[in-house]
Amino acid sequence: MGKKHIFYAGPSLLPQPVYEEAAGAIRDFAGTSVSVLSTSHRTSLWSDMMDETRSLWRELLGIPQEYEVLFTAGGASMEFLRVPMNLLEHKAGYLDTGVWAGNALREAAGIGNAFAVASSADRRYSYIPHGFEIPADLDYLHITTNNTVFGTEIRTDPDCPVPLVADMSSDMLTRPVDVSKYILIYGGAQKNVGTAGVNFVIVRRDVLGHVSRHIPTLLDYRLYIDALSMPNTPPVFPIFVMNRTLHWIKSNGGVAEMNRRNVLKAQALYDEIERNSLFRATADPRDRSIMNVHFDMAPGRENLLEEFVSFAEGADIVGIRGHRISGGLRASLYNACTLEDVEALTECMRTFEFKHKR
Repeated sequence: MGKKHIFYAGPSLLPQPVYEEAAGAIRDFAGTSVSVLSTSHRTSLWSDMMDETRSLWRELLGIPQEYEVLFTAGGASMEFLRVPMNLLEHKAGYLDTGVWAGNALREAAGIGNAFAVASSADRRYSYIPHGFEIPADLDYLHITTNNTVFGTEIRTDPDCPVPLVADMSSDMLTRPVDVSKYILIYGGAQKNVGTAGVNFVIVRRDVLGHVSRHIPTLLDYRLYIDALSMPNTPPVFPIFVMNRTLHWIKSNGGVAEMNRRNVLKAQALYDEIERNSLFRATADPRDRSIMNVHFDMAPGRENLLEEFVSFAEGADIVGIRGHRISGGLRASLYNACTLEDVEALTECMRTFEFKHKR
């Protein structure tokens, strides 16, 4: 059996050194002869781990001092609730660009006055709305920078006339980010920053504490600041994996180098999709994601989809079936995915085309 080329949307591929370090820490954490799974979060050793992980975030993104770096649990879906709990007083606008953006909006609408300022639902979320009006009296505008289900992405930091909040679950640390343009950035770790079980939250301190509602204890970001992200037992293993992933990104050239590699990988795959007579890209070229490349069989070739998925699996390529909502095909090219993985996929596509040459 050859090397598996993994394109799952999440939990995603991790860098090989991170797998090895994580496996080692399960047996022996930092030379203590105690597993990281059994290390008390109240030890100085673990406090040092938390401090170092926060410092790595600051270093990799150049996070200004007025921002806090928090680690929470519950997945990004829990932040869909925490964000409006902490920030929504009068009204909030949401850019509706897909499934997760829609879910975030629904949670906020259950808290207060939240609505879509623009939506791409009219074309099945195949593009990012541009040039829409942003009401000046919003408490915040919420964007989801990468749409994993339909394959669109916002890869620049918008100039926004109101406070800006971003869900960066699936493209964080894949490019440089100007954190100062946002009041809050959040996401689950399981795409580019580690494994499932921990969230990252980057929040400007002065935006908290201004809502009139009671905030349940574990939904209040101020508690995580005061408790150094340990108001209760934190998800120690996912935080350890996050730490090692951040070290890997740093040792491999930081986010600028991740961006260079990711652009190269995505371009190679999109080029093959455009060239190959059996496939078609589904997202607007202007807004195509370089994290989640969505494509489908070409018109008249739809009957070949299942055969291609099986053909790819036979070539040790896994995880390319599209989301259950969108269908089709999807290749997730997160940071740990290599150009070699992409080249294996494009070669498979060329071979499949040759097999079905008319």
